Amino acid sequence: MLASNWTRFQPANFLLLGIPGLEASHIWISIPFSLVYLLSLMGNVGLLLIIKKDPKLHEPMYFFLCMLSLADLMLTSSTLPKILSLFWFNDRKIDFEACLTQMYLIHSLSTMESGFILAMAFDRYVAICHPLRHSIILTPTVILGLGLTIVFRGAILLSPHPFLLRWLSYCRTNVISHTYCEFMALIRLACAETKIRKAYSLIVAFLTGGLDFILIICSYVLILLTVFNLPSKAARLKTLSTCVSHGWVILVFYTPAFFSFLTHRFGHHIAPHIHIFVANIYLLIPPMMNPIIYGIKTRRIREGFFKFLSIKRV
Repeated sequence: MLASNWTRFQPANFLLLGIPGLEASHIWISIPFSLVYLLSLMGNVGLLLIIKKDPKLHEPMYFFLCMLSLADLMLTSSTLPKILSLFWFNDRKIDFEACLTQMYLIHSLSTMESGFILAMAFDRYVAICHPLRHSIILTPTVILGLGLTIVFRGAILLSPHPFLLRWLSYCRTNVISHTYCEFMALIRLACAETKIRKAYSLIVAFLTGGLDFILIICSYVLILLTVFNLPSKAARLKTLSTCVSHGWVILVFYTPAFFSFLTHRFGHHIAPHIHIFVANIYLLIPPMMNPIIYGIKTRRIREGFFKFLSIKRV
């Protein structure tokens, strides 16, 4: 039962609306969502098995890629089952605590993904700009330390979010106009003043995804300067080819992420169904595309894939 417009309450559960205006099409929309989820699971699990099985892939770049795949698997598994349940069975209800947990996992894991992409950019920077020192700088201890730092950064900086929402009273309705629990979608239902909470969320977003993106751009500027100073065209093309797959991953991750983030805060004139679609793309497409991009663009992973399946290329 929905609360009246002026009731202040803390709901036992929320109701997920899904994609506003397209509720009648949820069954059809579930088909590509199901395929994306299946491809994400198969691709990331396959990538992890290939890297684990092939000793030649036990290098910093692929260790960071494993970390990214683990974060992708956790992210999709924390959202897709509930979204598909909503689409298939109209199961809109989500417990208050479960909603806060899902919201925390989405934001913290997305932050970790951003950190792992930055770590991969750092690896490319060291490999291209300081190739003789690559193995000295990125030792197993440093790789482990970077991975743990990224995980703890996401876990700790986002840990206040559930408490910021738990202590609020909610007005008007317990219906969330979204397919999953998201910080800004929830905070819009609150009765109390939320400027401080929104400011904290904005600061955290800048200190994580925003700062990561700036550092990634800086690393690639330095990489390009180094590449263009190489003596031969063949060397330049070969060096650039090693960064192509990572460049595509950066575009696939950050483009919908920034669109969703800016739309939540400033895009009030964008149609709700477009915003919700992009918000889902931000969570679902990168985990599916990362294994595909690296599988197509990275020779070692392609070879590991065929070796894993015991297929000899002609």
